[in-house]
Amino acid sequence: METQADGDQSHVRGPEPAPVLEGSASEFLSNREQLFWLLHVVGWFGYGVAVYLGELTQEAGTPQLVFVAAATVSGMLFSLVLRYVYRQLWYQPLPFLAVTALVMCYAMALLWTLVRNQVLWDLNTPWYQPETVYQYFAGAMNSTYVLMCWSGLYFGIKYYRMLQQQTERALRADAAAHQAQLMMLRYQLNPHFLFNTLNAISTLILENDSNAANKCIARLSEFLRYTLDTDAMRQVTLDRELETLDLYLEIEKVRFGERLRLEFDIQSAARRCLVPNLIMQPLIENAIKYAVAPSALGASIRITAKTGGSFLVLKVIDDGPGLRSSANPAAHFGVGLRNTDSRLAQLYGNDYALTLAQGRPHGVVVTLRIPIAREVP
Repeated sequence: METQADGDQSHVRGPEPAPVLEGSASEFLSNREQLFWLLHVVGWFGYGVAVYLGELTQEAGTPQLVFVAAATVSGMLFSLVLRYVYRQLWYQPLPFLAVTALVMCYAMALLWTLVRNQVLWDLNTPWYQPETVYQYFAGAMNSTYVLMCWSGLYFGIKYYRMLQQQTERALRADAAAHQAQLMMLRYQLNPHFLFNTLNAISTLILENDSNAANKCIARLSEFLRYTLDTDAMRQVTLDRELETLDLYLEIEKVRFGERLRLEFDIQSAARRCLVPNLIMQPLIENAIKYAVAPSALGASIRITAKTGGSFLVLKVIDDGPGLRSSANPAAHFGVGLRNTDSRLAQLYGNDYALTLAQGRPHGVVVTLRIPIAREVP
């Protein structure tokens, strides 16, 4: 996962692997490489047994174990060549892949047949000398059919696993979306937030500042309606995200007044980039909670956005007291930041970074780095 550090200490949160029991069957089968070798060896062993049983039915005499072993081992090796070629061509167009697979099956079958015939002659008729080159490759079509069957099983299993993984990812994303929605409501509609907001409105009413109270109520209503009506996994333009964020900040401005000082540095190209819906709110809430609220003088919060290469970089920078323990930034990942990390992991896999760092000379820098995506016109 890409990282970007600011300040002296940084910590990157990313998706953690699900715990599994070491040596368990599920762990073994979930490993693609191990599963391939298991099926590969078992399949060719089955082929060897079938050939050996076929030799038993022949009237020519005692079956040649050496011949069966040589045919099986050489088939295993030539099919590994096919696997290497198929892995290189997996993302090519289907017609090209199919034609290449047929050509490679026939080419490997010729070499495999040559090995099998040579071993058979050496065992049974060491004096035999083929009269034509064609005799060296007699039976190549049968070998081709075997390798085509191997290729069909290879592509079938690989395609099935790909569909299975896509289904699992879709199910995990759907479950995470519902969980993210619930978590979003948890930190957006928690009693402290509502209590503080209603208390600020009550104070404005007592001070006969009805205009400010009405404005705060309207902003709270719009913000709550937006959080309830929109999909937690939806992506919006950064411009739209900032407009929604303004609803939340208007409420906080009523609470903290001049103690909350905001600065925006948004690159014009970044405004058209897509970001997860309400991804900035928990980052701002974190800065307000730890930088603005504890201080009688308040604090400044600076929000920046810029593009860099193929990534959009968002930063929330405050000039508060900073991290309590710079040696362990991970301890500062609360509910909001953990939820943000979970949502990003579902959307971008490992292709993102969420960094919490000590600012200079003080304060905290939260950096969010995600792949650039733009709205289709």
